[in-house]
Amino acid sequence: MKPLRGSIQLVAVSLLLAATAAAQKGFPFTGESLRYSINWESGLSVGESTLTAHRTDKGWSFEITLDASVPGFAMADKFRSSATADLCSLELDRDISHGGKKTHEKTTFDQEAGKAHRVTVLPKDGGVTDFDISSCARDAVALVYFARKELGQGRVPPAQTAFFGSSYSVRMDYAGAQTITSDKKPTVTDHMTIAVRGPRANFTCEVFYARDAARTPLAIRVPLALGTFSMELVR
Repeated sequence: MKPLRGSIQLVAVSLLLAATAAAQKGFPFTGESLRYSINWESGLSVGESTLTAHRTDKGWSFEITLDASVPGFAMADKFRSSATADLCSLELDRDISHGGKKTHEKTTFDQEAGKAHRVTVLPKDGGVTDFDISSCARDAVALVYFARKELGQGRVPPAQTAFFGSSYSVRMDYAGAQTITSDKKPTVTDHMTIAVRGPRANFTCEVFYARDAARTPLAIRVPLALGTFSMELVR
């Protein structure tokens, strides 16, 4: 009877672990959809953004949308990324509208061959570019989620290259615990600074992560030419 009793105990433990995993919400445990208010420095809301994650047969599908406007300038962007279970990029689709300028391009990643292929759809005749990538290369959208997975495991993501049209070096540093107002109440967060350097960007933004299992971003502060904008999670 001892082997049977041992088997029952193993089954019970397995069911308990499965139930615990199922109870976790948000990426990387389940799909999710997060909505953010985009606010100007004055606190005025100028639009909204969504971050969505879905499981797929190959791994994950991510989408980030931004829809905002200030006097004289409107922005409507949509970024779609597909990645493996290890969050190595498979494809990135960037559809950008800033004022009257529109850009649409697709990049496919062949991780085994160490190559990426970018096609510019808009403007027309935008051209085709092939470039080398390292093993498990990540686009900027996939990197957003990879960072959350690493933080959830108690690690600061290593500095690496992220692809977003061009290649950018990204470095994340832990800036300590910081209390912010989220959902109208003080919340202790993990404050990260993210330095982005590349041909079209040179800035440092801040992200405040909840101390939940999913490391949900509660607030993001980004410096732009018009001023510092913040994205705050809407409950």
